[in-house]
Amino acid sequence: MNSIPKYALTALAAISAIFTANAQDCAPSQCSNPEKKNVVEIIDRVNTYWQDSHKPEDWAFWHVAAYHTGNMEAYKLTGNKDYLDYSKRWAEHNQWKGAKSDDRSKWKYNYGETDEHVLFGDWQICFQTYADLYNEEPDPGKIKRAREVMEYEMSTPQHDYWWWADGLYMVMPVMTKLYKITGNQQYLDKLYEYEQYSDSIMFDPEASLYYRDGKYVYPRHKSANGKKDFWARGDGWVLAGLAKVLSDLPADYAQHPYFENRFKDLATAVVDAQQPEGYWTRSMLDPEHAPGYETSGTAFFTYGLLWGVNNGYLKGCKYEKAAKKGWKYLSEVALQPDGRVGYVQPIGEKAIPGQVVDTNSTADFGVGAFLLAASEYARFLERECHGKEAGTPDCCK
Repeated sequence: MNSIPKYALTALAAISAIFTANAQDCAPSQCSNPEKKNVVEIIDRVNTYWQDSHKPEDWAFWHVAAYHTGNMEAYKLTGNKDYLDYSKRWAEHNQWKGAKSDDRSKWKYNYGETDEHVLFGDWQICFQTYADLYNEEPDPGKIKRAREVMEYEMSTPQHDYWWWADGLYMVMPVMTKLYKITGNQQYLDKLYEYEQYSDSIMFDPEASLYYRDGKYVYPRHKSANGKKDFWARGDGWVLAGLAKVLSDLPADYAQHPYFENRFKDLATAVVDAQQPEGYWTRSMLDPEHAPGYETSGTAFFTYGLLWGVNNGYLKGCKYEKAAKKGWKYLSEVALQPDGRVGYVQPIGEKAIPGQVVDTNSTADFGVGAFLLAASEYARFLERECHGKEAGTPDCCK
Protein backbone atom coordinates (compact mmCIF):
# COMPACT_ATOMS: atom_id res chain seq x y z
CA MET A 1 0.00 0.00 0.00
CA ASN A 2 1.32 3.44 -0.92
CA SER A 3 1.82 5.82 2.02
CA ILE A 4 -0.01 9.13 2.13
CA PRO A 5 2.38 12.03 1.37
CA LYS A 6 3.35 14.09 4.40
CA TYR A 7 2.08 17.29 2.84
CA ALA A 8 -1.36 15.75 2.35
CA LEU A 9 -1.64 14.76 6.02
CA THR A 10 -0.50 18.12 7.35
CA ALA A 11 -2.67 19.94 4.80
CA LEU A 12 -5.74 18.10 6.08
CA ALA A 13 -4.92 19.14 9.64
CA ALA A 14 -4.34 22.76 8.63
CA ILE A 15 -7.53 22.92 6.58
CA SER A 16 -9.54 21.41 9.41
CA ALA A 17 -8.19 23.96 11.89
CA ILE A 18 -8.97 26.91 9.62
CA PHE A 19 -12.48 25.87 8.79
CA THR A 20 -13.25 25.05 12.42
CA ALA A 21 -12.08 28.52 13.44
CA ASN A 22 -14.11 30.15 10.70
CA ALA A 23 -17.25 28.02 11.12
CA GLN A 24 -19.26 30.67 12.97
CA ASP A 25 -18.34 33.47 10.58
CA CYS A 26 -18.57 31.57 7.31
CA ALA A 27 -20.87 28.58 7.55
CA PRO A 28 -19.86 25.84 5.07
CA SER A 29 -23.51 25.18 4.29
CA GLN A 30 -23.79 28.64 2.77
CA CYS A 31 -20.24 29.25 1.58
CA SER A 32 -18.06 26.15 1.53
CA ASN A 33 -15.29 28.06 -0.28
CA PRO A 34 -13.53 25.12 -1.98
CA GLU A 35 -11.05 27.48 -3.61
CA LYS A 36 -9.72 28.57 -0.23
CA LYS A 37 -9.38 24.92 0.74
CA ASN A 38 -7.30 24.41 -2.38
CA VAL A 39 -5.08 27.39 -1.55
CA VAL A 40 -4.37 26.01 1.92
CA GLU A 41 -3.38 22.69 0.34
CA ILE A 42 -1.06 24.54 -2.04
CA ILE A 43 0.56 26.38 0.87
CA ASP A 44 1.25 23.12 2.63
CA ARG A 45 2.53 21.39 -0.51
CA VAL A 46 4.95 24.24 -1.22
CA ASN A 47 6.11 24.66 2.36
CA THR A 48 6.48 20.95 3.11
CA TYR A 49 8.46 20.46 -0.10
CA TRP A 50 10.82 23.25 0.92
CA GLN A 51 11.22 22.29 4.56
CA ASP A 52 11.72 18.60 3.80
CA SER A 53 14.69 19.44 1.58
CA HIS A 54 16.22 22.32 3.59
CA LYS A 55 17.19 22.07 7.24
CA PRO A 56 16.37 25.15 9.34
CA GLU A 57 19.94 25.34 10.61
CA ASP A 58 21.06 27.96 8.11
CA TRP A 59 22.51 31.45 8.42
CA ALA A 60 20.41 34.58 8.99
CA PHE A 61 21.34 36.43 5.80
CA TRP A 62 18.64 38.07 3.70
CA HIS A 63 17.61 35.32 1.29
CA VAL A 64 17.05 32.73 4.01
CA ALA A 65 15.40 35.30 6.28
CA ALA A 66 13.04 36.34 3.47
CA TYR A 67 11.81 32.76 3.29
CA HIS A 68 11.00 32.87 7.00
CA THR A 69 8.84 35.99 6.60
CA GLY A 70 6.67 33.92 4.26
CA ASN A 71 6.79 30.86 6.48
CA MET A 72 5.57 32.87 9.47
CA GLU A 73 2.71 34.29 7.41
CA ALA A 74 1.72 30.76 6.43
CA TYR A 75 1.80 29.81 10.12
CA LYS A 76 -0.43 32.76 11.06
CA LEU A 77 -2.96 31.65 8.46
CA THR A 78 -2.95 27.90 9.09
CA GLY A 79 -1.82 27.51 12.70
CA ASN A 80 0.46 24.69 11.54
CA LYS A 81 2.96 24.23 14.39
CA ASP A 82 5.49 22.58 12.08
CA TYR A 83 5.96 25.94 10.39
CA LEU A 84 6.38 27.74 13.70
CA ASP A 85 8.87 25.17 14.99
CA TYR A 86 10.92 25.43 11.79
CA SER A 87 11.41 29.19 12.23
CA LYS A 88 12.12 28.78 15.96
CA ARG A 89 14.88 26.27 15.20
CA TRP A 90 16.36 28.69 12.67
CA ALA A 91 16.28 31.59 15.14
CA GLU A 92 17.85 29.50 17.90
CA HIS A 93 20.56 28.30 15.52
CA ASN A 94 21.44 31.96 14.87
CA GLN A 95 21.28 32.91 18.56
CA TRP A 96 18.50 35.39 17.72
CA LYS A 97 21.07 37.51 15.88
CA GLY A 98 21.83 38.64 12.36
CA ALA A 99 25.51 39.48 11.88
CA LYS A 100 27.13 38.45 15.14
CA SER A 101 29.94 40.90 15.91
CA ASP A 102 29.74 42.47 19.37
CA ASP A 103 32.45 45.07 18.71
CA ARG A 104 30.49 48.21 17.85
CA SER A 105 33.62 50.00 16.67
CA LYS A 106 33.71 47.58 13.71
CA TRP A 107 30.01 47.64 12.79
CA LYS A 108 29.41 48.53 9.12
CA TYR A 109 26.39 49.22 6.93
CA ASN A 110 27.84 48.93 3.44
CA TYR A 111 27.30 45.65 1.58
CA GLY A 112 28.96 42.74 3.32
CA GLU A 113 28.38 39.12 4.25
CA THR A 114 30.63 38.98 7.32
CA ASP A 115 29.76 39.40 10.99
CA GLU A 116 31.01 42.99 11.09
CA HIS A 117 28.20 44.16 8.77
CA VAL A 118 25.73 44.38 11.64
CA LEU A 119 24.15 47.61 10.39
CA PHE A 120 23.62 46.37 6.83
CA GLY A 121 19.93 45.72 6.24
CA ASP A 122 20.42 42.31 4.68
CA TRP A 123 21.48 41.15 8.16
CA GLN A 124 18.49 42.83 9.84
CA ILE A 125 15.54 41.25 8.03
CA CYS A 126 15.82 38.28 10.42
CA PHE A 127 14.55 40.59 13.16
CA GLN A 128 11.10 40.52 11.52
CA THR A 129 10.77 36.82 12.24
CA TYR A 130 12.29 37.14 15.71
CA ALA A 131 9.66 39.80 16.50
CA ASP A 132 6.90 37.53 15.18
CA LEU A 133 8.20 34.67 17.32
CA TYR A 134 8.32 36.99 20.31
CA ASN A 135 4.68 37.88 19.75
CA GLU A 136 3.78 34.20 19.74
CA GLU A 137 5.64 33.45 22.98
CA PRO A 138 6.97 36.67 24.58
CA ASP A 139 10.54 36.42 25.85
CA PRO A 140 12.78 39.52 25.88
CA GLY A 141 15.76 37.40 24.83
CA LYS A 142 14.22 36.88 21.39
CA ILE A 143 14.41 40.58 20.52
CA LYS A 144 17.34 41.65 22.72
CA ARG A 145 19.80 41.69 19.81
CA ALA A 146 17.26 43.29 17.47
CA ARG A 147 16.73 46.14 19.91
CA GLU A 148 20.45 46.51 20.59
CA VAL A 149 21.26 46.81 16.90
CA MET A 150 18.37 48.99 15.80
CA GLU A 151 18.52 51.33 18.80
CA TYR A 152 22.26 51.77 18.35
CA GLU A 153 21.69 52.49 14.66
CA MET A 154 19.05 55.08 15.48
CA SER A 155 21.47 56.82 17.86
CA THR A 156 23.87 57.61 15.00
CA PRO A 157 23.63 60.76 12.85
CA GLN A 158 23.57 58.77 9.60
CA HIS A 159 20.29 58.44 7.72
CA ASP A 160 21.51 56.74 4.52
CA TYR A 161 21.15 53.15 5.73
CA TRP A 162 18.62 52.09 3.06
CA TRP A 163 20.40 52.77 -0.21
CA TRP A 164 18.92 49.89 -2.25
CA ALA A 165 15.28 49.01 -2.90
CA ASP A 166 15.51 45.56 -1.32
CA GLY A 167 16.45 47.21 1.98
CA LEU A 168 12.99 48.72 2.27
CA TYR A 169 11.54 45.23 2.66
CA MET A 170 14.40 44.01 4.79
CA VAL A 171 14.19 46.69 7.47
CA MET A 172 11.10 48.94 7.27
CA PRO A 173 8.86 46.25 8.84
CA VAL A 174 11.46 45.69 11.57
CA MET A 175 10.94 49.29 12.64
CA THR A 176 7.15 49.03 12.90
CA LYS A 177 7.23 45.59 14.54
CA LEU A 178 9.64 46.78 17.23
CA TYR A 179 7.62 49.94 17.72
CA LYS A 180 4.53 47.84 18.43
CA ILE A 181 6.44 45.80 20.99
CA THR A 182 8.36 48.62 22.70
CA GLY A 183 6.24 51.74 22.15
CA ASN A 184 9.45 53.63 21.34
CA GLN A 185 8.44 56.52 19.05
CA GLN A 186 11.97 56.75 17.67
CA TYR A 187 11.34 53.65 15.57
CA LEU A 188 8.64 55.48 13.63
CA ASP A 189 10.52 58.75 13.34
CA LYS A 190 13.65 57.06 12.02
CA LEU A 191 11.56 54.90 9.70
CA TYR A 192 10.31 58.06 8.04
CA GLU A 193 13.75 59.73 8.03
CA TYR A 194 15.51 56.77 6.47
CA GLU A 195 12.75 56.22 3.92
CA GLN A 196 12.98 59.85 2.84
CA TYR A 197 16.63 59.30 1.98
CA SER A 198 15.71 56.18 -0.01
CA ASP A 199 13.13 58.11 -1.98
CA SER A 200 15.63 60.86 -2.73
CA ILE A 201 17.98 58.50 -4.56
CA MET A 202 15.73 55.74 -5.97
CA PHE A 203 12.14 56.92 -6.44
CA ASP A 204 11.01 58.15 -9.86
CA PRO A 205 8.03 60.45 -9.28
CA GLU A 206 7.01 60.38 -12.94
CA ALA A 207 6.73 56.59 -13.06
CA SER A 208 5.87 56.14 -9.35
CA LEU A 209 8.35 53.28 -9.32
CA TYR A 210 11.69 52.61 -7.62
CA TYR A 211 15.01 52.03 -9.28
CA ARG A 212 16.94 49.23 -7.60
CA ASP A 213 19.56 51.76 -6.40
CA GLY A 214 21.29 54.93 -7.54
CA LYS A 215 23.29 53.14 -10.25
CA TYR A 216 20.16 52.44 -12.26
CA VAL A 217 18.59 55.90 -12.42
CA TYR A 218 17.56 57.02 -15.91
CA PRO A 219 19.11 58.37 -18.13
CA ARG A 220 22.47 57.33 -16.66
CA HIS A 221 21.25 53.75 -16.99
CA LYS A 222 18.79 52.55 -19.63
CA SER A 223 17.16 49.27 -20.58
CA ALA A 224 18.17 47.45 -23.77
CA ASN A 225 15.66 49.54 -25.69
CA GLY A 226 16.58 52.88 -24.15
CA LYS A 227 13.78 52.94 -21.56
CA LYS A 228 13.69 53.39 -17.82
CA ASP A 229 14.75 50.13 -16.22
CA PHE A 230 12.70 49.24 -13.14
CA TRP A 231 13.59 45.81 -11.79
CA ALA A 232 10.46 43.86 -10.86
CA ARG A 233 11.83 42.15 -7.77
CA GLY A 234 13.21 45.45 -6.52
CA ASP A 235 9.82 47.14 -6.74
CA GLY A 236 8.24 43.98 -5.37
CA TRP A 237 10.38 44.28 -2.25
CA VAL A 238 9.16 47.86 -1.80
CA LEU A 239 5.44 47.23 -2.34
CA ALA A 240 5.50 44.25 0.02
CA GLY A 241 7.51 46.22 2.57
CA LEU A 242 5.04 49.09 2.51
CA ALA A 243 2.16 46.67 3.03
CA LYS A 244 3.90 45.25 6.09
CA VAL A 245 4.59 48.74 7.42
CA LEU A 246 0.99 49.85 7.02
CA SER A 247 -0.24 46.73 8.78
CA ASP A 248 1.55 47.88 11.96
CA LEU A 249 1.69 51.67 11.57
CA PRO A 250 -0.61 53.54 13.99
CA ALA A 251 -3.48 55.20 12.14
CA ASP A 252 -2.85 58.47 13.98
CA TYR A 253 0.88 58.59 13.23
CA ALA A 254 1.67 61.94 11.60
CA GLN A 255 3.37 60.36 8.57
CA HIS A 256 0.76 57.67 8.00
CA PRO A 257 -0.68 59.52 4.97
CA TYR A 258 2.77 59.60 3.39
CA PHE A 259 3.23 55.82 3.59
CA GLU A 260 -0.36 55.21 2.52
CA ASN A 261 -0.05 57.42 -0.55
CA ARG A 262 3.29 55.95 -1.51
CA PHE A 263 1.78 52.46 -1.29
CA LYS A 264 -1.25 53.41 -3.39
CA ASP A 265 0.78 55.19 -6.08
CA LEU A 266 3.23 52.32 -6.36
CA ALA A 267 0.41 49.78 -6.52
CA THR A 268 -1.22 51.70 -9.38
CA ALA A 269 2.03 51.79 -11.34
CA VAL A 270 2.54 48.09 -10.71
CA VAL A 271 -0.91 47.19 -12.03
CA ASP A 272 -0.28 49.22 -15.18
CA ALA A 273 2.89 47.21 -15.87
CA GLN A 274 1.35 43.74 -15.49
CA GLN A 275 1.53 41.37 -18.45
CA PRO A 276 -1.77 39.90 -19.79
CA GLU A 277 -0.83 36.45 -18.46
CA GLY A 278 -0.63 37.81 -14.90
CA TYR A 279 3.13 38.02 -14.34
CA TRP A 280 5.54 40.95 -14.44
CA THR A 281 8.64 40.91 -16.62
CA ARG A 282 11.99 41.49 -14.94
CA SER A 283 12.32 44.97 -16.47
CA MET A 284 8.85 46.27 -15.79
CA LEU A 285 8.50 48.91 -18.51
CA ASP A 286 10.59 47.14 -21.16
CA PRO A 287 9.30 43.56 -21.45
CA GLU A 288 11.70 42.81 -24.33
CA HIS A 289 14.74 43.62 -22.19
CA ALA A 290 14.45 40.27 -20.38
CA PRO A 291 11.23 38.61 -21.56
CA GLY A 292 9.43 35.68 -20.00
CA TYR A 293 7.99 34.49 -16.73
CA GLU A 294 9.40 35.63 -13.39
CA THR A 295 7.99 34.59 -10.03
CA SER A 296 9.68 36.51 -7.22
CA GLY A 297 8.62 39.98 -8.34
CA THR A 298 5.21 38.67 -9.34
CA ALA A 299 4.67 37.05 -5.94
CA PHE A 300 5.64 40.17 -4.00
CA PHE A 301 3.37 42.29 -6.21
CA THR A 302 0.49 39.84 -5.83
CA TYR A 303 0.92 39.84 -2.06
CA GLY A 304 1.02 43.65 -1.91
CA LEU A 305 -2.05 44.07 -4.10
CA LEU A 306 -4.03 41.45 -2.19
CA TRP A 307 -3.07 42.99 1.13
CA GLY A 308 -4.18 46.41 -0.13
CA VAL A 309 -7.53 45.04 -1.33
CA ASN A 310 -8.10 43.03 1.85
CA ASN A 311 -7.37 46.00 4.09
CA GLY A 312 -9.28 48.66 2.18
CA TYR A 313 -6.32 50.63 0.84
CA LEU A 314 -6.83 49.62 -2.80
CA LYS A 315 -10.39 50.16 -3.95
CA GLY A 316 -11.57 49.40 -7.43
CA CYS A 317 -11.83 46.35 -9.59
CA LYS A 318 -8.55 46.89 -11.39
CA TYR A 319 -6.57 46.03 -8.26
CA GLU A 320 -8.62 42.95 -7.48
CA LYS A 321 -8.45 41.72 -11.05
CA ALA A 322 -4.68 42.26 -11.20
CA ALA A 323 -4.22 40.37 -7.92
CA LYS A 324 -6.32 37.46 -9.17
CA LYS A 325 -4.35 37.33 -12.41
CA GLY A 326 -1.14 37.32 -10.40
CA TRP A 327 -2.36 34.41 -8.31
CA LYS A 328 -3.46 32.53 -11.43
CA TYR A 329 0.09 32.76 -12.78
CA LEU A 330 1.60 31.74 -9.43
CA SER A 331 -0.69 28.75 -8.93
CA GLU A 332 -0.86 27.49 -12.51
CA VAL A 333 2.53 28.36 -14.01
CA ALA A 334 5.06 28.99 -11.25
CA LEU A 335 3.85 26.14 -9.03
CA GLN A 336 5.14 22.74 -10.10
CA PRO A 337 3.28 19.47 -9.30
CA ASP A 338 5.74 18.41 -6.59
CA GLY A 339 5.47 21.72 -4.71
CA ARG A 340 8.51 23.39 -6.22
CA VAL A 341 8.15 27.10 -7.06
CA GLY A 342 9.71 27.74 -10.46
CA TYR A 343 10.69 30.71 -12.62
CA VAL A 344 12.44 32.54 -9.76
CA GLN A 345 15.15 34.83 -11.08
CA PRO A 346 18.41 33.97 -9.27
CA ILE A 347 20.05 36.26 -6.74
CA GLY A 348 21.08 39.51 -8.39
CA GLU A 349 20.14 43.15 -8.62
CA LYS A 350 18.81 43.74 -12.12
CA ALA A 351 17.05 42.31 -15.14
CA ILE A 352 19.67 40.49 -17.23
CA PRO A 353 19.05 39.95 -20.96
CA GLY A 354 19.45 36.33 -21.93
CA GLN A 355 19.44 34.98 -18.37
CA VAL A 356 17.72 31.59 -18.21
CA VAL A 357 14.79 31.47 -15.78
CA ASP A 358 12.73 28.28 -16.03
CA THR A 359 10.76 25.70 -14.04
CA ASN A 360 13.96 24.59 -12.27
CA SER A 361 14.80 28.12 -11.17
CA THR A 362 13.81 28.26 -7.51
CA ALA A 363 15.13 29.96 -4.36
CA ASP A 364 14.29 30.43 -0.71
CA PHE A 365 13.26 34.07 -1.07
CA GLY A 366 10.99 33.16 -3.99
CA VAL A 367 9.27 30.50 -1.91
CA GLY A 368 8.84 33.04 0.89
CA ALA A 369 7.24 35.51 -1.52
CA PHE A 370 4.95 32.77 -2.86
CA LEU A 371 3.81 31.92 0.70
CA LEU A 372 3.07 35.58 1.40
CA ALA A 373 0.90 35.82 -1.72
CA ALA A 374 -0.85 32.50 -1.10
CA SER A 375 -1.65 33.38 2.51
CA GLU A 376 -3.06 36.74 1.51
CA TYR A 377 -5.09 35.16 -1.29
CA ALA A 378 -6.63 32.74 1.23
CA ARG A 379 -7.62 35.78 3.32
CA PHE A 380 -9.08 37.40 0.21
CA LEU A 381 -11.22 34.31 -0.40
CA GLU A 382 -12.37 34.36 3.21
CA ARG A 383 -13.31 38.02 2.85
CA GLU A 384 -15.11 37.19 -0.40
CA CYS A 385 -16.97 34.43 1.45
CA HIS A 386 -18.21 36.91 4.05
CA GLY A 387 -19.35 39.24 1.28
CA LYS A 388 -21.39 36.50 -0.37
CA GLU A 389 -23.05 35.62 2.92
CA ALA A 390 -23.91 39.27 3.49
CA GLY A 391 -25.36 39.53 0.00
CA THR A 392 -22.72 42.00 -1.19
CA PRO A 393 -22.65 42.05 -5.01
CA ASP A 394 -19.38 41.19 -6.74
CA CYS A 395 -18.75 43.94 -9.23
CA CYS A 396 -15.28 42.73 -10.15
CA LYS A 397 -16.08 39.69 -12.27
